[in-house]
Amino acid sequence: MNPLLRKAVEKVLGAAVVRATMLGGGSLASVSRLELDDGRIIVAKRGDNLAVEAWMLRYLSSRTDLPVPDVLYQDDHLLLMGWIDGTSGGLSVGAERDLAGRVARLHDIGEALFGLERDTVIGPLVQPNPAMDAWPAFFAEHRLLHMARLAMEAGHLPVAIMRRIEMLAERIDQELDHGPRPSLLHGDLWGGNILSRGDRVTGLIDPAIYYGDAEIELAFMTLFQTVGSAFFEAYLAHRPLAPGFFERRRRLYLLYPLLVHTRLFGGSYAAQADRILKDLGY
Repeated sequence: MNPLLRKAVEKVLGAAVVRATMLGGGSLASVSRLELDDGRIIVAKRGDNLAVEAWMLRYLSSRTDLPVPDVLYQDDHLLLMGWIDGTSGGLSVGAERDLAGRVARLHDIGEALFGLERDTVIGPLVQPNPAMDAWPAFFAEHRLLHMARLAMEAGHLPVAIMRRIEMLAERIDQELDHGPRPSLLHGDLWGGNILSRGDRVTGLIDPAIYYGDAEIELAFMTLFQTVGSAFFEAYLAHRPLAPGFFERRRRLYLLYPLLVHTRLFGGSYAAQADRILKDLGY
C-alpha cells in the first residue's frame, strides 16, 4: 500500500489500516478496499476531481433512495467512502427489475431547468451544466459538441466525423422533438458502476449527475448490454416512453457516451460513433 495514502487515511479516520486490496479502477483512478483496526471497511479512491464526485454522492444521498456510498472524507485527489457489499458485471433478472424501480424513481425527481447548479464530471472529464430550458440545445452544445471537441483536440476524433456531428447538432430540434422534461440522472449507469447481490441492487457508484432527458440514461444502459428486457419491462410500467426512443433516439443518445470513451480511450469508439451517424443519415 502506498505509504502516503496509509498516512492520510489513518490521520483522517483515526484508525490504522490493517489490510489493503486493490480494486478495479482502470486507467482513470486508483481504488482500494481498506480494512481498519476498528472494524470498519472503507474504499479509498485516488484521482482527479474527487471533491466533485463527493458532492455528487451527497446530492444523490440527500434527494434519492439510491444506495450510494457514504462519503467519509474528500479533497480534490482523495475520496474515502463506506464499503458497499456487492459485485459488478452481470445482473440477475430480479436485480434488473429492482434497478428499474430505483432508476424510475430517480427520473421522477425533476427540476425547472436542464443542467445543474454546478458543473460535474463523467470519469475525469468535466460536464458543463448551465441552466437551460431547451433540452435539444443543451444536449447539442453541452454534451455532443463539447465532448466531440475534446475528443478531436486529443487527436482521437477525425475532423470528418466532427463535421457530421455538427450537422446533426444543426438539426437537433427536429431529432429531439418529443418534449422531454428535466429528470435527475445518475449519468454513468453501466455495469461496472452497478453493484448487486442476488436479486437486489446494493450500490450505484461513480455518478455524473445533472438534470436531463431520462432517455439519455436509458440509452447509455444499453451500450454495453448492461440491462435487457426485464429492466425495460419494469421501467416502462413506472414511466412510459414517447414513441421513437427504441427506433431512433436511443442510437442518437449513444453518441454521447461513445464520444466520452473516444476522448478517454480512442480506439474503436470513434468508429462506433461513425456507424451511428451513418445509420441516422449524417
